[in-house]
Amino acid sequence: MTKVQAASTEHNMRDEVKRITVELLLRYGYQGLRFRDIAETLGTTRANIHHHFGNKMNLCEEVILDYVEQTLSSWEKNWCSDKTLEAKIEGMMEANRARYLAFNPTAKTANPWSLIGRMRLERETIGPRARQALVDFGSTLDRLVLTGVSQAIETGELVKDAPINAIALQLVAVADSAGFITQDGGDFSRLEQLYRSISLIVHKAYGRNS
Repeated sequence: MTKVQAASTEHNMRDEVKRITVELLLRYGYQGLRFRDIAETLGTTRANIHHHFGNKMNLCEEVILDYVEQTLSSWEKNWCSDKTLEAKIEGMMEANRARYLAFNPTAKTANPWSLIGRMRLERETIGPRARQALVDFGSTLDRLVLTGVSQAIETGELVKDAPINAIALQLVAVADSAGFITQDGGDFSRLEQLYRSISLIVHKAYGRNS
């Protein structure tokens, strides 16, 4: 095996470990995550996982930081785009749906799918960098949604005196609770209804053409 091939194999193993770790964190939480389960799933050894990540805290911090970064990148593209507010709300809902379907492919189950929501339940046990990433996620999501609502006022989609903070608060609250809403509801339909209801109410109450 060449050095390039070896490096590619090492990279692929790291990615696979992180992918499986997301699944196991969602299923068992931080406390229930075991290197043995990861190793058995991937057909490798615990020693190999230790080689790549050192310990459970290091692994989970890297997984959570990557997940937060990827999620915020997606949200930024959505909320800072030139789409209408209605389309941005739809975009957030569809991003949630894609995450949901990744762990509920039949669309008729209520398996956990929001790693951020799951890890917030265990914020006292995860590492400090992961805790800070969750805090940063919350503040950044607030800012992005506020930007999206403000743009809707600037473009005339909403009236000038629309309550920006109140509208953004409702949207962020639904996004933050999305995983639990689908678990309580048994599928994605309740969450979809909430997103569409907020959009309908906002545009009926504050839409320029309402």
